[in-house]
Amino acid sequence: MRGLSDKEVIQLAQHGDATAFAHLYQLHCRRVYNLCLRMVNNPTEAEDLTQDAFLQSFRKIQTFRGDSCFSTWLHRLTVNIVLMRFRKKKYSEISLDETAEPEEEYSEPFLEVGGPDLRLSGLIDRINLQRAIDQLPDGYKMMFILHDIYGYDHSEIAQMLGCSIGNSKSQLNKARLRLRELLQEAFRNSARNKRELTRRSLATEWRHYHNQLPAIV
Repeated sequence: MRGLSDKEVIQLAQHGDATAFAHLYQLHCRRVYNLCLRMVNNPTEAEDLTQDAFLQSFRKIQTFRGDSCFSTWLHRLTVNIVLMRFRKKKYSEISLDETAEPEEEYSEPFLEVGGPDLRLSGLIDRINLQRAIDQLPDGYKMMFILHDIYGYDHSEIAQMLGCSIGNSKSQLNKARLRLRELLQEAFRNSARNKRELTRRSLATEWRHYHNQLPAIV
């Protein structure tokens, strides 16, 4: 496929060229897999969903008209497959058609008075962040991943998921608020655990020191 533009490769794949489709698979499989993995947090299931996504894309590639990037079209198809899996397993907790209150759509995540500012550099490690994302309801998680991690704008997300731009903004805002709550909770738990470790360490040192004292006759 050297020397061919993406558009030319896609056109060949649309005409049944297996080599062209294999080339598209090699270009996009890792990104599709990572998207699935972030959604379901299960490597085996993510692999299955990735295979389903490319099988569907092979069947439907002739419907790609070039109105958007091929990667956007492929991600839209992948997201729909993940949503279908959620519905089959009755995972979904948040309706994508939920009516957004006007004041919710453009509000910013709150700062808890007297609480830690989680925007400070180094305060949130990647492990805690991933754990918090995994705890989000599926609808919130999908919005957060598509917008804040993959960089899709609200019009693209609305097109992918078949919801309004207002709903996309509302869902993302709620996802960020919930994520902040989860991260603050993780921060408090971490601080509590550190205090407990310090207390135990001091108690151990005191016992050791006390045992070294000469016995009083």
